[in-house]
Amino acid sequence: MTTPDQEQEARPSESYARRQNVIAASVLFVVGAGAALLSWQLGIGDLADPGPGMWPLIVSVAMAVIAVVLVVRSAPTGEEERFGRESLVVAAGVVSLLGYVFLFERVGFEIPTVALLVLWLKLLGRESWLMTAIVSLSATTAIYLLFITGLGVSLPHIVHF
Repeated sequence: MTTPDQEQEARPSESYARRQNVIAASVLFVVGAGAALLSWQLGIGDLADPGPGMWPLIVSVAMAVIAVVLVVRSAPTGEEERFGRESLVVAAGVVSLLGYVFLFERVGFEIPTVALLVLWLKLLGRESWLMTAIVSLSATTAIYLLFITGLGVSLPHIVHF
């Protein structure tokens, strides 16, 4: 159990907390703006005949707008924590998603999906091997059955039924 003094020491200063809030919102803005640009390049069509970039554009613009609001309201709330070891878990999650995207088109979705779920559940979430195996395989199978078999979505895959 932490004492109030220890808890106060763990909290960042007000300027550090504000800087953290601005950096986090700025990252969100950059991702939203980049996604908006890529969505626009896909082609947005019009409301009567939406293109493949329409919904990604709407979501990414909403992200960018929310990021601007977060920068404007970046005053510390007192709930901020210092960047530390837990921040590395978030970074590992982001890097693993980038690896997933890279492998998805090259290998198919099954192996990267199972690998991502194993990484997240076992290493980042510290679940048991049994729970990790059950959830990873079940989720991948459910995705396959829902999207490829049920909805006929053209995902790159190596297993054919």
